[in-house]
Amino acid sequence: MKWEESKQSYKNYLKLEKSLSENSIIAYLTDINKFEHFLLNEFKEIAPGNVELIHLKAYLERLTREGISSRSQARIISALKSFFNFLFIYGEIENNPGVLLESPKIGVKLPDVLSIDEIDALINAIDLAKAEGQRNRAMLETLYSCGLRVSELIGLKITNLFFEQGYIKVEGKGEKQRFVPISNSAIVEINRYMENGRGNLKISHESENILFLNRRGRKLTRVMIFTIIKRLAQQIDLKKKISPHTFRHSFASHLVDGGADLRVVQEMLGHESILTTEIYTHLDSEYLKDTINRYHPRS
Repeated sequence: MKWEESKQSYKNYLKLEKSLSENSIIAYLTDINKFEHFLLNEFKEIAPGNVELIHLKAYLERLTREGISSRSQARIISALKSFFNFLFIYGEIENNPGVLLESPKIGVKLPDVLSIDEIDALINAIDLAKAEGQRNRAMLETLYSCGLRVSELIGLKITNLFFEQGYIKVEGKGEKQRFVPISNSAIVEINRYMENGRGNLKISHESENILFLNRRGRKLTRVMIFTIIKRLAQQIDLKKKISPHTFRHSFASHLVDGGADLRVVQEMLGHESILTTEIYTHLDSEYLKDTINRYHPRS
């Protein structure tokens, strides 16, 4: 079986059976494409069925020499093992070269978290005199209020807003849906945007049900959200490296810090496994340790 056929079959598997998002599928296939190119340059043409453990190890050695971090290597290994495991289970290859491939050990990377004051400062830095000001304010309030992923924010639909009940319906990874409570402040900002910002746009037909739009009346991109937040951080001279996901981390951390049940936080974030949510208990422990080190007389 050739590479293109193998990758197409794997892509269908990720989409139809694993229900992964388009972004996740692209990430998996990008890692596999890079490995294929490595084989072509170093070993000439090797079909997927002829790949051996020695080839995978040679690739990891190359990544190490290039300074690729252990965390990135672990992600790449996960993609390759998943790919060859799929081919083996479905009878496309006779031997699975990824079975004995080991991932580098990585520690738990605690996400950056914003304080409530920092979140307020970012939101207050938005210039409401600009056409996009009210939209940006509504977006940041929604990010923090609901703990959304950036893809969930830009895909949020008007028909999924249930303000009378105090909820929004979110379409998350793998097209899975969940209901998330929304704060009164976020509702106020969204309503203001609907009245004073969105209502003045000439909206494209395919974006009529999308809540947050660009000046051309079309769906926003992930990159645009990153850019908006980066500029606001520069305005207030925030030294932390932040992204839209930082608001999601802050949302979860503040809930756990306030005593929220971990299962509830898991449901709000849309995590499949409680293990993913447990990072915020580690985050809380780090905060406690830092507090003790700073204020305890014996520290």
